[in-house]
Amino acid sequence: MKTSLSKPLVLLASLLCTVAIAQAQEPTPPELPVLPPPSSWEAPALEPFTATYQALYKGKEAGDATMRVTHTGGDQWRVDMQVVGRRGFASVLGLNIEQSTVFEKHGATYVPLSQATVRKGLFMGKKVTGTYDWKAGTAQWVGDLKKERTQPVPLQPGDQSALLLNLAIMRDARPGGQMHYRYADMGRVRQHDYQAAPDTENVQVGELSYNALRVYRTNGGNDETILWIANGVPTPVRILQREDGQDRIDLRLIEYQGV
Repeated sequence: MKTSLSKPLVLLASLLCTVAIAQAQEPTPPELPVLPPPSSWEAPALEPFTATYQALYKGKEAGDATMRVTHTGGDQWRVDMQVVGRRGFASVLGLNIEQSTVFEKHGATYVPLSQATVRKGLFMGKKVTGTYDWKAGTAQWVGDLKKERTQPVPLQPGDQSALLLNLAIMRDARPGGQMHYRYADMGRVRQHDYQAAPDTENVQVGELSYNALRVYRTNGGNDETILWIANGVPTPVRILQREDGQDRIDLRLIEYQGV
């Protein structure tokens, strides 16, 4: 099934790397149907999909992002995110960031197995890989990291990578509900707490509007993460990261394709 959303509409998530992506030319996506208002909230099933986002940086068009979920066989899945800057500062740096997590689905639980981050640029480059060893009860990352972040970190059941947080929120969010996760990624562990709004709200995205559920992180301090989720869409329709009350990275869904 292929559904197009028109013009910019905004994952990650926390997940979405804290990178400076600057201006870009606006794509011309195909027109997409507006989803009807949900009669009841239903979490999407975990299914393969590819989603394309328009990326804005500090309110200016900066490039695009792609999130992809793939079923690799049996209980094993993979989620990938790529962010690419197209013009301006991002173009000068040759900005290209890719993240991936291989995980298993155990019932309703997503269990990370490995994680990788690659950042390419004209004046910088970074590659980090991590392994979640559930038998040993630790995870460890190697690559371009500070020494203290290459040490093993203890794991707890339910720990999620940055990218898996997006899928976990899609699975768990309910109107008025609270969600609590441990983020274990890039050599550090953090608590992530989220709150869903009591009702859906009208979200304007380009020329379209959606009845979407707003989910926001409650313990991020000056770093805010807000996601909007619509019934019938397997990925957030918008992911917004704010710093000190100002919009920083804003991803707006323009197209998704599933099976």
